[in-house]
Amino acid sequence: MKKKWLLPIFASFMFFTGVGIHDAEAATIADITNTAKAYIGAPYKYGGTDIKTGIDCSAYTQLIFSKLGISLERTSKAQYQQGTSISKDSLKTGDLVFFNTSGSGVSHVGIYIGDSSFISATTSSGVKIDKINDPYYWGSRYVGAKRIANFTENDFGEVKDAEIDFNIYASRGEVALQLANKLHLNTSNTDSSFPDVKPSSKYAGAAEALKKIGVFTGDENGKFNPGSPITRGQLSKVLVEAFHLKQQGTAEQFIDVPNAHWANNYVAILASNKVTVGKGDSTFGVNDNVTLVHLDAFLQRLTQ
Repeated sequence: MKKKWLLPIFASFMFFTGVGIHDAEAATIADITNTAKAYIGAPYKYGGTDIKTGIDCSAYTQLIFSKLGISLERTSKAQYQQGTSISKDSLKTGDLVFFNTSGSGVSHVGIYIGDSSFISATTSSGVKIDKINDPYYWGSRYVGAKRIANFTENDFGEVKDAEIDFNIYASRGEVALQLANKLHLNTSNTDSSFPDVKPSSKYAGAAEALKKIGVFTGDENGKFNPGSPITRGQLSKVLVEAFHLKQQGTAEQFIDVPNAHWANNYVAILASNKVTVGKGDSTFGVNDNVTLVHLDAFLQRLTQ
């Protein structure tokens, strides 16, 4: 019997723009928060639209919403004209929150992620999480909020038996392809030594090239499993070995990766090299499957 991965079925996204609240029925609260947090630490640049070289606040919110199939205007002032106004005490995860940081009206925008917190691209620290009522800065500069879309709760009671959606999650094969490209490896040898990777597979050259340098060694049966997901813990090991990373001073500690955890050293090395700052809640998400967004963010930080 073919093994199935249990995940909620994601419907096809449509791009929305304009006013009113859109029903992002395929997007959950976890989708918006995980996508937003994937870019924590990305640098800030006024007028910037590139997450690698620098991005400003409205380009950041535009990017995150676009990943979920929702179109936002380019500037914070224009985004403030979208959606439906929401009172501060009615904020929900995914609402856009706006601030006056220049003294002349709306000039900053972020994404509310619950617990009185929001995430945004800041001039001082790049993409980071702040408290909306921070008495030292944000609290007095708050202007208002807009609801652009309704994000659903994760409904674990209606999980359906379906193949994992690799339009959202990264497979081991996709990781191999992107890594081989970033490392400029010779992938011409498609005579794979992995028993489950045929020479005709699009992953053959990349998988074999990465095996040659010791990044992928296969499971207990020597298989590569190109169609399986990869966890953030597993990816941390792959990235450390692929880029020959070493510990750089003291690293942030994550509560879900204790000292005894097999991935502790790899995660610590990634954190010390500023490749990850975790999920913003003192966790790394070590057992979470890697999304394509997470993979892209990690590789950009490693090659910038």
